[in-house]
Amino acid sequence: MLNVERQEAILQLLRDKENVTIQQFIDKTRASESTIRRDLIELEKEQQLKRVHGGASLVKRRKEEPTIEEKMPQNREEKVTIARYAAGLVQNKDCIFLDAGTTTIEMVPFLADKEIIVVTNGTQHVQRLIDYGIETYITGGRVKSETAALIGSKVVRALSAYRFDYCFLGMNGVHERHGYTTPDPEEAIVKETVLQLGTQSFILADHSKLGEVAFAKVADLADAAMITSDGAGDPDRERYQEYTEVRTVKM
Repeated sequence: MLNVERQEAILQLLRDKENVTIQQFIDKTRASESTIRRDLIELEKEQQLKRVHGGASLVKRRKEEPTIEEKMPQNREEKVTIARYAAGLVQNKDCIFLDAGTTTIEMVPFLADKEIIVVTNGTQHVQRLIDYGIETYITGGRVKSETAALIGSKVVRALSAYRFDYCFLGMNGVHERHGYTTPDPEEAIVKETVLQLGTQSFILADHSKLGEVAFAKVADLADAAMITSDGAGDPDRERYQEYTEVRTVKM
């Protein structure tokens, strides 16, 4: 099989299955493991796929935005592990910002025993924060149906009244060249604003976000530290440490 034919077969298998193991590529193309790995490296450089532990996955479309219901169960154990660590950074009397997201919302139970103030633009976060007795402020703005996030100019204006000890944000894409990205430009502006208001800001990113690039840039990697886990995923996780502080939590 010619090189171009083999790589097209790899991409077609990914279009059919989204996530494919090295062995499945070998079975499909009858190529050696070393040849498949070289193909995957080359195709990843062309941003046609994303290498993950033991195989590859299809690169998401730049504007693709799963709903919160779709995202909530994905990699939940990993998200809880990251959220527990992030909450452990918060001390009594801190004022923090929790971005709308399925990892930041997992922080709430771990904050329950702390005397803190939380500001959030996550509509689904509010009831959980109230349930755990946490003093909560919510920004104004338009509710984005897919993510239950408050976005728009009213959010940006509201945020200008606050300063935070810590800011915790979710992100759709984390890439060494393209930085932190999200599909919606309006949501990107909110996240960018938040990053300027915290003494220290952290991006909470499970392995599925590493190497991804969404439509709208939020910031460079250096503009926030990152908390991730050592779960399955990006085989070259260490490369992000060249650009920002990376805290890797053991599963």
